[in-house]
Amino acid sequence: MIYSMTAFARRELKADWGTAVWEIRSVNQRFLETYFRLPEHFKSMEPVLRERFRKQLQRGKVECSLRFVANDAAVGKLSLNEDLAKQVMHAADWVQSHGQSAGVNPLDVLRWPGVISAEEADMDSIQGDVLAEFDLTLTDFIAARATEGTNLKAMIEQRLDGINVEVEKVTAHMPDVIKWQREKIQARFEEAKIELDATRLEQEMVMLAQKVDVAEELDRLLSHIGETHKILKKGGAVGRRLDFMMQEFNRESNTLGSKSINTDITQSAVELKVLIEQMREQIANIE
Repeated sequence: MIYSMTAFARRELKADWGTAVWEIRSVNQRFLETYFRLPEHFKSMEPVLRERFRKQLQRGKVECSLRFVANDAAVGKLSLNEDLAKQVMHAADWVQSHGQSAGVNPLDVLRWPGVISAEEADMDSIQGDVLAEFDLTLTDFIAARATEGTNLKAMIEQRLDGINVEVEKVTAHMPDVIKWQREKIQARFEEAKIELDATRLEQEMVMLAQKVDVAEELDRLLSHIGETHKILKKGGAVGRRLDFMMQEFNRESNTLGSKSINTDITQSAVELKVLIEQMREQIANIE
């Protein structure tokens, strides 16, 4: 499977304790870089999240964010510390009995620190739920990278077929090119009224054929096409290998263009450069 480095995934989890929204997005990068935007209560999860990314991904700049909204209606029940409340009331009665107070307001007793408190949410349980939702989001994210990778693979294979067509065109043109060049040399000698024996003519043609011979370049292009297909079939993190193959394709197409003495071959060389550049742009997105 070929994986793209560009993808996006989003999942929303609604529970009694509130709502959590995960978003993961990534773009091209030579190495794996992860960035997190997490609420304060969830920052302790960052090392765990980073490790899970590291196990699943090879390359890419990944941004992961969590938006958490607590449910106010889910606040725990109020808890009354009766013993402390009695102590506060007795102390207030003692003060009142000595004429130092006009009475005690029950609400003042409740406001006394520790008399009444709300049960705190179980953050460990919430983090467990949120982390489980992250795993699902990560699965969606990888699936999105795989889908995009499949599309990239199809586009690259289409360009490889185009290169193969251009190689066949050049191969078919080469006999006509040699024939045309032979006739051109003969015509020039006839214009100059220079008699040239058959042996000398053949020597000239051999030297010219060596200069314009592109059979080796065409063979290597075909070999590169086959190797690229193998890499795509193997799958995995093959972006760097494919990028290397594009350098090899470029080298052969440049040589082919420099040896061209025919407009048809020149046109094919230009078309090769276009196809290779299109592949290179797509391969930049592959992990």
